[in-house]
Amino acid sequence: MPHLFTHPRLVSLVGAAAFAATGVLSAPAAADPSDLPPEVGYNYGNIETPRVAAMAGALRAWGTSTGALFINPASMAITRVYHLGAFAQIWPEARRQSYGGAAVDSIVSSSGVAGGIGGTYNLQDADGIDRTTGDIRFGLSIPIADRFFMGLGGRYLTVKQNDGDRAGPLGTSLASSGLARKKIVRSFAFDAGATFKLSDEIALGIVGNNLNNPDTGFQPTSVGGGLGYGNENFTLEVDAVGDFTTYDQTKMRAMGGFEYLISGTYPIRLGYRFDDGQESHAITGGVGYVDQQFSAEVAVQRTVSGPEYTVVVLGFKYHLESAGLGLQTGAGF
Repeated sequence: MPHLFTHPRLVSLVGAAAFAATGVLSAPAAADPSDLPPEVGYNYGNIETPRVAAMAGALRAWGTSTGALFINPASMAITRVYHLGAFAQIWPEARRQSYGGAAVDSIVSSSGVAGGIGGTYNLQDADGIDRTTGDIRFGLSIPIADRFFMGLGGRYLTVKQNDGDRAGPLGTSLASSGLARKKIVRSFAFDAGATFKLSDEIALGIVGNNLNNPDTGFQPTSVGGGLGYGNENFTLEVDAVGDFTTYDQTKMRAMGGFEYLISGTYPIRLGYRFDDGQESHAITGGVGYVDQQFSAEVAVQRTVSGPEYTVVVLGFKYHLESAGLGLQTGAGF
């Protein structure tokens, strides 16, 4: 068996992903400030793994593994996995880069309780708004019954903005330049979610984010839900999210995603997202390689109307259960 990091399929996928990222990054010069509103690149503070991004965020019902930690913690216990993952996001037009990782375990506990921890470090528009954020997440999922799961998640966010000597039009202030060398946000928030398996193949998920109402657009309070159909090789889901904080009135986001696992190894994903707040439409897609030991994936999102931006998401996961810690049941991509 080839060594993990010289696996021919993994090398091919990573090479293709690197080529795609390089091509996207060659767009506008990185030294120019972004022309996009900062909230576009901030993306509501969402953390998206390649699978979540490729399906346009439509995984509140059938999200599993590390992706569930960030989108609906209740779903972490749906599959029996122990996964370690790393991922990166590149937003060329928004001048944003994000690097993160996560671990989710639903095997060690004999009762099926799942836990996860993860986070990202984000740099946005260094020659413009110059924002850096640290985002730490942790979650717990409890199976209440065979088909009913509940989850709780915590978020700790820190934000710096214009972290230097540059001053805005009102001088060095929170409103104008973000207080140089000081964090403008140090805030904790919590999420709560539930997942109902209406049958072996149909699931309904609902989740509330930042439910303690931090009253800031950096941690917007929202409620979302999804209805999906899934089996070992196929997933189809539609989600909707109501955002109560980012704009001066409630705005909706709607998304749908499709996934098919070819030969049990190669996931193909497509998605669509409508954002009422940004008045944008976007299409998404992704491919990957998955086996018992690891997975490597890439996703791309591109707007077709509204603010023009592209997102490339790369990710890698190691499946610790393949080392004998337990058996995976279900896809657990």
